[in-house]
Amino acid sequence: MAATGTADHLAWEARQRRPAAIAAILAAVLTLAGSVYGGIVFSDVPRGGLLESLERAARPGAVAQLPSLRIPVYQFYNDHAAGVLASTVLRALGLIGLGWALTYLAVATRARRPAFPRFAQYLPIIGAILSALATLLSTVATIIAVSDFLDGPRTVANADEITQNGLLVTAQLLNLPGLLALAVGIVLTALNAMRSGLLTRFMGVLGMITGALLVFPIGSPLPIVQCFWLFALGLIFLRRWPGGTPPAWESSEAIPWPGTNAARRRGGASDDGRADSPQPAATQSRAGGARKKRKRRA
Repeated sequence: MAATGTADHLAWEARQRRPAAIAAILAAVLTLAGSVYGGIVFSDVPRGGLLESLERAARPGAVAQLPSLRIPVYQFYNDHAAGVLASTVLRALGLIGLGWALTYLAVATRARRPAFPRFAQYLPIIGAILSALATLLSTVATIIAVSDFLDGPRTVANADEITQNGLLVTAQLLNLPGLLALAVGIVLTALNAMRSGLLTRFMGVLGMITGALLVFPIGSPLPIVQCFWLFALGLIFLRRWPGGTPPAWESSEAIPWPGTNAARRRGGASDDGRADSPQPAATQSRAGGARKKRKRRA
């Protein structure tokens, strides 16, 4: 965790900047690689069986002891277990990198914005670890359950037992709180980092979208938005952001990204805090002419 004191904290950020940048970039690469590789592994998975399932349902008698129609799918899964596990490991490592990078950003944000809740800076790493563990456990549990199914009678009843595997249920119980903690942590960190000036408006909004997409995935099955945001975050940490490094990184105080408020401050402010807005010359001229006309009429 970061050291206390302004100088000590900035020194801590300088020491941790490169590891956090590497973690963010690796998280982007590993997450994308794991998703792409997983899609390749499952591209040839057997499909079909719906019509035969409906025909079975219409037949009299129980179907529990009949051979499962998902035997080809489970056989495929068992034959490609190594590829499935490799894809899972890549995605799990990507989650750990995400949690590391976000925790660094969260600590830096709280140092400049005390309103940022203390507990929120721990949400990314807690959520990432739980999600990574749930991802690994789910794959391992499925591989074991599928292998046991193929070694047994392969009936419909045995196929239903796959989803009731104790390790798989544990993984599901870990995944929900982990996913929610990670999503909330990303949204809160991105929002407060943007308000403190550590992230540009574009990066802040994109970070909040990234957090929301973890809970409500829409669009492409590949996490393009998440990977792009993580890679860009790594560039900011390395001071390689194309638009220039946000000035708040060089200070111990919040320096919001330039916007309309900054523009009003550059325009000048009166003693009561309101921006000076002198009337244009043409407006003043029309006002003076109107006063002269009223005097002549009087």
